[in-house]
Amino acid sequence: MKTYTKSQLALRNGQDRDEVWVAYQGKIYDVTKSRLWKTGKHYEHWAGQDLTDELPDAPHTEKVFEKFEVIGGLENQ
Repeated sequence: MKTYTKSQLALRNGQDRDEVWVAYQGKIYDVTKSRLWKTGKHYEHWAGQDLTDELPDAPHTEKVFEKFEVIGGLENQ
């Protein structure tokens, strides 16, 4: 699996490129086709970031990520 840095992930925020990606527990997910991430923002969360620490506050579980394709891994820095 290809790995990406946090800087590379940050470029996939829905603003700089057409790709909208988020990371969770070391995996990067493509959420581009999700209507909830269309603008790169989902409620108070921004795309292009690692959402691992934010998920406990969400009204859904980690199962939400099963809908999305894993693009790669997030490189430990």
